[in-house]
Amino acid sequence: MLKIGLVGFGFMGRMHFDNYERLMREGADIELTAICDIRIEELKNGGTWGNIATEQEVYDLSKYKLYDNLEQMLEQEQFDIIDLTLPTPLHAELVIPLLERGIHVLCEKPVARTAEEGHKMAEAARRTGKTLMIGQCLRFWPAYEYLKACIEDGRFGAVTSASFFRGSASPQGWFLNGELSGGCMLDMHIHDTDMVNWLFGKPTAVSSLARNVIAGSAYDMVSTHYAYPDGKVVNAQADWTLQGDFGFAMGYRVNFEKGNIIFEKDVVKVNPNDVAGFVPELPGDMGYYREIKAFVEAVNKGERVEACLPESAVESLEIVEAEIRSADQRGVWVEL
Repeated sequence: MLKIGLVGFGFMGRMHFDNYERLMREGADIELTAICDIRIEELKNGGTWGNIATEQEVYDLSKYKLYDNLEQMLEQEQFDIIDLTLPTPLHAELVIPLLERGIHVLCEKPVARTAEEGHKMAEAARRTGKTLMIGQCLRFWPAYEYLKACIEDGRFGAVTSASFFRGSASPQGWFLNGELSGGCMLDMHIHDTDMVNWLFGKPTAVSSLARNVIAGSAYDMVSTHYAYPDGKVVNAQADWTLQGDFGFAMGYRVNFEKGNIIFEKDVVKVNPNDVAGFVPELPGDMGYYREIKAFVEAVNKGERVEACLPESAVESLEIVEAEIRSADQRGVWVEL
């Protein structure tokens, strides 16, 4: 049985916690045994900000061992897996030593604060032989898995254009420190950049327009065009300044030679050119559950998670870094 430690108990830590509890109820060969956060005493008795609701506001953690110091937890417990949901700048400095200790790691996205750090993490995984997966959850989200399947099997012909969108109200806390989070482009927009990379491969160049409106943050909204040799028109936009009652939205519009697929308001609609449109039957689980399940199954088998290799996550970060360079120059095309 795989022993798991969860490091970080903010919004994403709680999201992962919910899914580990579900997997354990379903009989998965895992056991979440301990949780670590420097604010664990405060967090266990209160809520936290997030753009998707977790299952609970206040959690009963009485059956878990709680720590506010990672080294102390590692000295006192034995783990097969550490799930890391801490701020981005901490990823590389924690993931690499964990891999070198012989522990498999699931690390939240983005892979690291810089692509250089991300490459070091991927190299450590190769060198130690341990499984490292970055939580690019859309690769496991049914609506995006379906789109990838349609692209790969060519059922509607080649893609001619694609647009992606992601938006919410402004985040809180450390996310608004652009030096730490990288702003909207690195923390939110990277989801759709990763989709562009995963679905179509690395673009040849990018052109980004972006704007900063929140004091202390980096770019808070962005629109990027991605260039491909076949000429398809690809764009992704993100905005985390949508206040008021907007909430959270993500979606895509992809046009093929023989139809189009729209994902909006949590519904995928397929519109073939020559027959009536339809809503495909997709799994109801969110990507968080499916990514964690895929990760623990791969670790049990001694395999890497082919759908989300760390090298690919680093490549997506390289694309975002090129987008930031483009935005700094008001949209100039930056080659990759």
